[in-house]
Amino acid sequence: MALLDTLRQFPAFASVPDDQLQWFIDRAEEVAFPAEHVLVQPGEPVDYLILLLDGQIRVDTGANGSSDELVIYDKHAILGVLPYSRMKTIPNRIITDKPSQLVRLHRDHLRELAQNQYELTEVFVHEMTTRVRDFTKLTQQNEKMASLGRLSAGLAHELNNPVSAVVRSGDTLKTHLRATPEAFKTVMNLNLNDEQVDTVGEAFFKRVDQELPSLSLLERSSREDELTDWLDDNGVDDSMDLAGPLVEFGFTVDDLDWILERVGDANLAGIVNWLVNNLVTEKLVKEISDASKRIATLINSIKEYTHMDRGAGKEQVELANGIRSTLTLLDHKIRNKHIAVTLNIPDDLPAICGWPGELNQIWTNLIDNAIDALPDGGTLEITSEPDRQANGLEFVLTKVIDNGSGIPADIQDKIFEPFFTTKGIGKGTGLGLDIVCGIVKHHNGSIKVHSEPGHTEFSVCIPVD
Repeated sequence: MALLDTLRQFPAFASVPDDQLQWFIDRAEEVAFPAEHVLVQPGEPVDYLILLLDGQIRVDTGANGSSDELVIYDKHAILGVLPYSRMKTIPNRIITDKPSQLVRLHRDHLRELAQNQYELTEVFVHEMTTRVRDFTKLTQQNEKMASLGRLSAGLAHELNNPVSAVVRSGDTLKTHLRATPEAFKTVMNLNLNDEQVDTVGEAFFKRVDQELPSLSLLERSSREDELTDWLDDNGVDDSMDLAGPLVEFGFTVDDLDWILERVGDANLAGIVNWLVNNLVTEKLVKEISDASKRIATLINSIKEYTHMDRGAGKEQVELANGIRSTLTLLDHKIRNKHIAVTLNIPDDLPAICGWPGELNQIWTNLIDNAIDALPDGGTLEITSEPDRQANGLEFVLTKVIDNGSGIPADIQDKIFEPFFTTKGIGKGTGLGLDIVCGIVKHHNGSIKVHSEPGHTEFSVCIPVD
């Protein structure tokens, strides 16, 4: 009776008749284990339904040395194999976290349990459905966090470059501006009329307003040599330091001849120094501006992707915005593999009524999978187009196409199953496409895949309303 009274303390058994609990006791064994006793090793058969009478049991990754804790079971927990469960083995380790006392029933008795002990079976089936629901939520959250981690790693890299450029250019500009007073003195001592001042201004703004020339290393070196020789011949000091910025903004010997002809020998050195000083300032300001715009673009992409500045409800969604934001956040992976991306989305594509955060998960998984499948120098094509079904339903058809090796025919019908993955251990959970399928269904849409070597095409159909 003592053990029966103990089982009565389990909240789950509140409505289970005594005779059914006694049936369980008669066929089970009561055992005790010290702390850190391994009940099941990764990959070993799980043969027992376990009731934890006292103590604590943990499930961890089973890795040597630093096992990651996954689940902790406390007193009155139910674990192990359950009626109707297809569990044979688990990839994790089950171990006592503290000295523990438990009752365990071998799986050989589960058929009889399910046939003759209705209320007790009902408790265990309810436990199984709760376990599946909790585990699904956990794994889906882990998949979301893994996707966020992949995006965050790339985003950190993408942000680091423009931030470093702003800091570097800002420091250089600060140092450069300290030399401005001396250059200002030189300019103040020049003897220029209004026409000559206009000439210098014309030369400066003409070069600043145009695109910087694209020169090969050999072309740049040759022009710098030419300008250095010209400056030396015309008595301008520090010719080598001045030649670089002049070449960078497209100045040639002919340009300097034109300036010399209009300002005269006496003013030439001061004018050239003033030009270079302001060209360097312009260059540094442009670098800071370009880097800041890049940061703003990335931040806007994050806001668009996460929808962080709007509500979480269903709303009108421009698919193009989400796809472009996803491409921006995955740009580092695209560039690392030199992938050519083609985006064909018409300006008049109808908006979708849906959940923008969920839709962005679709594009993230499909595009990220395509990038992983592509070889260096591969191609990725994304198209969206409005369409209408025979029943009059309007929808948007979006295709993600890559020219990778393709998905083998024998597994194409399995790729949407939960936990199915062809990626190596630690590189994929097998939930990405399962989540995609769930989101598409949530939007009353459909998803199909067609794949052969050199062409894999995922087609996502989402109704407009």
